[in-house]
Amino acid sequence: VTGPGGGAASSFTAPGHESQFTFKALNEGIYVYHCATAPVGMHVANGMYGLILVEPPEGLPKVDHEYYVMQGDFYTTGKYREKGRQPFDMEKAIDERPTYVVFNGAEGSLTGERALTGKTGETVRLFIGNGGPNLVSSFHVIGAIFDNVRFEGGTLAQQNVQTTLIPAGGAAIVDFKARVPGSYVLVDHSIFRAFNKGALAILKIDGPEDKSIYSGKEVDSVYLGDRAAPNLNAVITATQAAAGGKLTPRDQIAAGQALFAGTCSVCHQANGAGLAGVFPPLAKSDWLSRDAQRAVGIVLHGLSGKVKVNGKDYDSVMPPMNQLNDDEVANILTYVLNSWGNPGGSVSAEDVKKQRASKPATTSQAGH
Repeated sequence: VTGPGGGAASSFTAPGHESQFTFKALNEGIYVYHCATAPVGMHVANGMYGLILVEPPEGLPKVDHEYYVMQGDFYTTGKYREKGRQPFDMEKAIDERPTYVVFNGAEGSLTGERALTGKTGETVRLFIGNGGPNLVSSFHVIGAIFDNVRFEGGTLAQQNVQTTLIPAGGAAIVDFKARVPGSYVLVDHSIFRAFNKGALAILKIDGPEDKSIYSGKEVDSVYLGDRAAPNLNAVITATQAAAGGKLTPRDQIAAGQALFAGTCSVCHQANGAGLAGVFPPLAKSDWLSRDAQRAVGIVLHGLSGKVKVNGKDYDSVMPPMNQLNDDEVANILTYVLNSWGNPGGSVSAEDVKKQRASKPATTSQAGH
């Protein structure tokens, strides 16, 4: 709408009433509308906004699917996912510290049964708005490159874009062809907003695979990194000792320490402490000490779902480490069992071989 104050004087619509206005669409593009009556910030922060698409007379180029996705940041007195009624927190809003950053008004609004859909070979157009009130969005679809981006909702288009910025109170039009099947993840690539505040949606593409575009995993080898490199002699020594039937617990622990440093410590940390609320500790672990053989299956097959370790709940995903051979798994777990206050003991390659042949109770095929 053209004119001061959004083109119209402030008006009030009482509860239970409807109001009607007429305006002329003068400019083509995608636009955000929002409440402009004081207190503007509070109204916008409570979701009083939306998108208006104004097409040119001839219309936009034809595509197979069009979807509207509206990002917004929300400010509550409680923490992220805290249960119960959560009033608006003005102080957080002024400081620009949102509790939630979401698409279409709620966390999970475009996931599961409500996910966006399409098929391979089809072109998808997304009308992306950012109601704000504060944050700029780094909009990105994991697994796709935008063929066209009409940045800021304007007339000009840029091609072959990975991530596009969308200002608060602004919008963009993006389109791309879905070339391979799978679940494409829509995110604000200020990435903690996606996985820790809610700015995540799913576009589910069905259809046949095309190995000429994406082969799937071809090689899965262990990268030990600089931390493990100085100690690789211990791995070689243990391998030779095992081949000669002279492997000792000391050999296993030394080799396991080197392998742990390059394979496991990124999540569980070099001191076995894990990360609070994310990755469970291995140090003084009551869960580990109750059943060392169970740990063999978890390393091989992965684990998903809730577990309680040292009195605290963890609900994350450990991918299978089945690229490790039997000796490597045995040595890593023997090192863990004999470190950081754990009860001791050992795991043999034969133990691992038996577990590798068994079917896991729960597995994870998580990936990015």
